[in-house]
Amino acid sequence: MFQTVRNAFKVADLRKKILYTILIIIIFRLGSAITVPFLDPSVLKSIVTSDNSFLGYFNVLTGGGLEKATIFAMSITPYINASIIVQLLTVAIPYLERLQKEGEVGRKKLGKITRYLTFVLALIQAVGFFFLLKSNNAVEYSTGWEVWFTGIIIVAAFTAGSCLIVWLGERITQKGIGNGISVILFAGIISRAPQAFSTLKSMWELGGQGQWQNYIYVPLIVVIFIAMIIFIIVMTNAERRIPVMYAKRVVGRKMYGGQNSHIPVKVSMSGVMPIIFATSILSIPSLIAQFVNVQEGFWLHFFQVFRYDSWGYAILYFVLIIAFNFFYIAIQYNPIEIANNLRKNNGAIPGIRPGKPTSDFISRVIWKIAMLGAVFLGIIAVFPIFFQMATGAQIALGGTSIIIIVSVALDTMRALESQLTMRKHKGFLE
Repeated sequence: MFQTVRNAFKVADLRKKILYTILIIIIFRLGSAITVPFLDPSVLKSIVTSDNSFLGYFNVLTGGGLEKATIFAMSITPYINASIIVQLLTVAIPYLERLQKEGEVGRKKLGKITRYLTFVLALIQAVGFFFLLKSNNAVEYSTGWEVWFTGIIIVAAFTAGSCLIVWLGERITQKGIGNGISVILFAGIISRAPQAFSTLKSMWELGGQGQWQNYIYVPLIVVIFIAMIIFIIVMTNAERRIPVMYAKRVVGRKMYGGQNSHIPVKVSMSGVMPIIFATSILSIPSLIAQFVNVQEGFWLHFFQVFRYDSWGYAILYFVLIIAFNFFYIAIQYNPIEIANNLRKNNGAIPGIRPGKPTSDFISRVIWKIAMLGAVFLGIIAVFPIFFQMATGAQIALGGTSIIIIVSVALDTMRALESQLTMRKHKGFLE
């Protein structure tokens, strides 16, 4: 990895792209330190730290910007939700499905629709955050006519900050290295690394004050963290290759085909999307609980099931991840279309007849790999929850955060390597 980065810096245009990406990340981190007016950050921090699912999850994605009441408090969560909605609608709306198949022009139109929807969702989410903060006395002027003025300012700041982050991400995609939105998300999560080290240090110091079990938990957490990174790297790169043979055909005086190839089916086909889907669904009861403020009775026990540190939440989380993984793959991969494309190009899977037998075989392979990938995502996501419930020690960066960090790092390295390969950089090829 370090060799790739060093070789990339030797190429002038790649060096400019890397420095441009770093500049955008610096701007993002500076914006994460600018607080929104008329909000009390101390009250907001107490709300976020006391919540174990909804606001805590968003605080991780924003790199701590939510608990500090900054203009980037909502980060790219509206864009993620808008992207998910657009992807789902492409299955139900023929117009969007046609755009998806129109190549670069269609993708640009879908991107424009996603940006418009991002603004709408950011505005709705900002209004929801304002009323949530107002109900928890985090707004300085929450009575009289001042509440309308402060509300407009707070909502506008949150909405503009979220839209600005999307714009910064698009600048990285166009002029920098890697997928801009992913890089922004990576920068926000990785910025919490010092806090994670501080938590481990505090746990170690408590070991000398009578809590001797921390001398076991701290090294154990470090080992688990390293093991999870290795496991995620292995599973992210793992794939099943379906062999394909192309028949020879003569066109004029030239012969085409006759070579062997394969269809790669990755274990982690859906990435972190199922985790984001599942977290979004399970965060709804926590959001409702913030408004209704139930103190006793059935609904109190009901909302406690959806707390991050409960067994019910962990089980539902695991089940939803598996379900959404299958759902996401179902809308992204069409075995019938793959089989038809193979037949049109005179390709066939050895031992499998073209047509329906081929589509059935591809479908069986995809669903088996999908099950393996779903279980992998579920284990990574719920393991920190079970570890915290069993030991009381908390892993500062959860499974979702680690998956995002490792995936973005691998994708960025692949982007650099592909750029170097295209330029036939001597140092890289050697």
